[in-house]
Amino acid sequence: MNSKRLVTAVAAGAAVVMGLSACGGGTSSSGGSTGGNGGTNTPAFNAAMTTIFNPSDKKGGTVRVANAGTWDSLDPGETYYGYSWNFARTYTRTLVMFKPAPGDGSSELVPDLAESLGEASDGGKTWTYKIRKGVKFEDGSVVTSKDVKYAVLRSTDKETFPNGPAYFEGYLNLPDGYKGPYKSKGVDTNSAIETPDDQTIVFHLKQPFGGFDYFAMMPQTAPVPEAKDTGAKYKEHVISTGPYKFDKNEIDKGFTLVRNDQWDATTDPNRKALPDGYQVTMNVNADDIDNRVISGDLDLDITGTGVQPASLSRVLGDPALKAGADNPSSARLWYTSISPTVAPFDNKACREAVQYAVDRTGYQTAYGGSFSGGDIATNLLPPQIPGSTKFDLYPAGADNKGDVEKAKAKLQECGQPNGFETNIAYRAERPKEKAAAEALQQSLGRVGIKLTLKAFPQGDYFSQFAGNPPYVVANKLGLALNGWQADWSDGFGFLSQIVDSRVIRETGGSSNISVRVPDVDKLLDEAIGETDKSKRESDWGAIDKRVMEEAVILPGVHAKALLVRPKKLTNVFVSAAYGQYDYLSFGVA
Repeated sequence: MNSKRLVTAVAAGAAVVMGLSACGGGTSSSGGSTGGNGGTNTPAFNAAMTTIFNPSDKKGGTVRVANAGTWDSLDPGETYYGYSWNFARTYTRTLVMFKPAPGDGSSELVPDLAESLGEASDGGKTWTYKIRKGVKFEDGSVVTSKDVKYAVLRSTDKETFPNGPAYFEGYLNLPDGYKGPYKSKGVDTNSAIETPDDQTIVFHLKQPFGGFDYFAMMPQTAPVPEAKDTGAKYKEHVISTGPYKFDKNEIDKGFTLVRNDQWDATTDPNRKALPDGYQVTMNVNADDIDNRVISGDLDLDITGTGVQPASLSRVLGDPALKAGADNPSSARLWYTSISPTVAPFDNKACREAVQYAVDRTGYQTAYGGSFSGGDIATNLLPPQIPGSTKFDLYPAGADNKGDVEKAKAKLQECGQPNGFETNIAYRAERPKEKAAAEALQQSLGRVGIKLTLKAFPQGDYFSQFAGNPPYVVANKLGLALNGWQADWSDGFGFLSQIVDSRVIRETGGSSNISVRVPDVDKLLDEAIGETDKSKRESDWGAIDKRVMEEAVILPGVHAKALLVRPKKLTNVFVSAAYGQYDYLSFGVA
């Protein structure tokens, strides 16, 4: 294997790479594509989709950011919202990262904290990285490989850190029963991660995995100094390695980032660090955020999911406003989880009744229609994912408004001929989710399925409520609004964390809140080990179909978003890797 380049398949017996594009390695990487590399200053619809809008290298100013809800966590070891991963690059550095570049260029992985992409050995079971020299924490202490090892190990403690992906605990060759450095203090973990010197970190996997650089991209590899780790309270002050550090942090209210004087640009080929800082406010009404971004009083809606329905017609109907907007699609699915642990959804026919009864056009309208909401989905995999094939196991009629008679027949089959009552969860700060829940309430009501809407805070939605299995059962959350964007644009990067039952945690925090199908787990394992590219891609499609056969996920729309371009920022462009603007590259005009 050429270990400095991601390829479509590795040597026989090794695993496969889970990505779209080949990525160059070596000791250098492409820098952030900002001023001096072309771009445009001419306002036009979608002007920032594939090029840089308003390019500049000017330094100074503050980027003003708002969030309609709260962060799941600012701790890089337990965050899983896409906007959080995008933004975390301002105050953390990971082993590798997505290239800060417009459009598809952002799908390329480049070295960040590491000198190069990973060096694979042992048929893809061992991955080695060298930490760049001269990188420091905000307190002036030098970052070592041990700080990265500690960061990864602490992230595997899902009781302390319920949010975040479960790749490392699933793939690292950790000792049996290992529960992280707090509960398993002193346990020898060299079987999983070795640090033979202060620059070298070696990861050992239980099975070959050719796409390990994608694991190395995750915020969980951002170094954490053990002496300053405060456990669950670390989110109150993350020790920065990026160009910015926390100045003031009021949890769930807001925070400010200022320049980190220990950041050395000569060690960082990817960040220009143009602004003097970032000012972030949380729990701001979503419609107010739209109005303020449109007026220029605010720069950014951090969630990056697009304007709310109330602003949609205003932006599209005004040529000047439309010229200041972008409409990216992303490898994201807005959907509803149907929990088989909540009666009567423990009966497959009752779940199928929901699939047939839903008015798909109402679901789509709730998210903003075909233009900014997305295309009606009948399967899980977005069309951008290799292996995706559109199919429809529960036809909703030519008008996509549902098959009421078929739904009633399924209710008869599951012993609920008159329908039943259940609760539906959604994130309180997201008007589109509330509208989708209301649309489902109306369409399912046609067949006697009565929904009671339950709103929960975005920050704790998965850790405490919809993603907490005991809470789901106790509070009869039969349905839960959900959304998922691929961790990287590949079938594994999209499916694994939302359909593998082994990532479900009884303590809460899992993104998979309804798929408990042993066949699916087995199919995932088989696909991961498949070295034939076309066979592997077809395997992802087969997994998609198997999940849909169990009717535990109701697809809504394959997402698009209408983003209003920040009026007072420079170097604005859409990152295909995140389906949002690239938050790392902004400057202030």
